[in-house]
Amino acid sequence: MSKIRLTRDLLQDGYAPDELRRMQRDGRLVHVRRGAWAAADGSPAEVTAEVRHRLQLEAVAAQVQPGAVVSHGSAAVLHGLPVWPASIERVHLTRNRSTGAKRRRDVEVHGATLPTAHVAELDGLAVTTLPRTVADLARLLPFDQAVAAGDRAAAQDLDFGHLEDVLSTMEQWPGVRQARRVADFLDGRAETAGESVSRVRIGELGLPSPIPQYEVYDAEGTMIARVDFAWPDRRTIGEFDGRVKYGALLRPGQRPEDVVFAEKLREDALRDAGWQVVRWIWADLARPLLIQQRLLRAFARAGRPL
Repeated sequence: MSKIRLTRDLLQDGYAPDELRRMQRDGRLVHVRRGAWAAADGSPAEVTAEVRHRLQLEAVAAQVQPGAVVSHGSAAVLHGLPVWPASIERVHLTRNRSTGAKRRRDVEVHGATLPTAHVAELDGLAVTTLPRTVADLARLLPFDQAVAAGDRAAAQDLDFGHLEDVLSTMEQWPGVRQARRVADFLDGRAETAGESVSRVRIGELGLPSPIPQYEVYDAEGTMIARVDFAWPDRRTIGEFDGRVKYGALLRPGQRPEDVVFAEKLREDALRDAGWQVVRWIWADLARPLLIQQRLLRAFARAGRPL
């Protein structure tokens, strides 16, 4: 996608309203929001929710009065943090004031204390810093979603000292108690949002905490695999299978079935080395008792029940 073009500028350049609508039908323009357009580089199917939201926030930034800072879910998009669709239904902005919060169809303006130390610049936009963004998300999002965003931030070298400094300015703010729980739970070793949510579910179930990204070796000392989760004392491995996982592993010329076959060989090697392997997918995270039952059975098969 190219830069945002406002309708008034396009009209001044000689485009008629009917022509803009025709270019939209032809797929040459994307109508981002009222009064704002962007040139399309590919098919509409290639425009992800995050890409479209980024266009929306750039359009809003071009149309609002100065002083608004991109924040919350919108800041998460700019920082490359995972977000759920509900978090980016609107563009989120924060103004440095205690009143004046507004919610419109596609924009939500938050009024809150916003020191200059909590503001950075990304791609020409004023945006809350990574620690401030994590703190805002941790206060207001469901715990598991906040952990997913925070884990990614931790993997990006989130400064936990700065996060604590930000939280210390929010002592009387709604949700700060949860935000501190989120901060204590973060682990930058999680490689996907699904792994982060898995850690949350495992903790909620009262199961022992696993070791993330655990390296498994055979009897000769050769590494078999690095797995999502491991309980070494119970010889059990947990693997979260997200749909994007196999696609991300494809090398040039490789087919998805090749990756699936290689994954089967990998799992066979893990079992041959005496490990129990338990897998789950996104749908299972909504039914955590199923994961609990599978893990408990695996612990029992390994001769190390809880």
